[in-house]
Amino acid sequence: MRRWSPDRAQTEPIAAIVAVFAVCLGLFTYTGVLGDAMPRSERTLGPTTLSTVRGEMSSNGVLRPARLPSGIRANPDGYDLNVSLSVGSREWHGGPFPPQNPAASTETATASVSVRIAPGDVRPGRLRVVIW
Repeated sequence: MRRWSPDRAQTEPIAAIVAVFAVCLGLFTYTGVLGDAMPRSERTLGPTTLSTVRGEMSSNGVLRPARLPSGIRANPDGYDLNVSLSVGSREWHGGPFPPQNPAASTETATASVSVRIAPGDVRPGRLRVVIW
């Protein structure tokens, strides 16, 4: 018997590409459905929201106070969000004020950020989000 035969274990290149595409599509669909079916952890709500707000307000990693409204729109569904940005004695706030009742379930996250005050004037600041 010959070691190599043109009729054995070969497939057309188009058929192989279609098969790989079908497997990838199946995996993407499975992970999408599985991700929607898994319960969401409420413990990471603060840091996750902070990261989202930071991404909405920044340009090349530097936050701009003028983008505060876009940061407020990043609130999680079913929650209220307050965003505060401070640089020295200057402060910017957005969103409804958090409840004063300490018994209310609120979650807070803060981060040190770079803030653009004016063109060419970048200063260190603090970004704070409160979710309830």
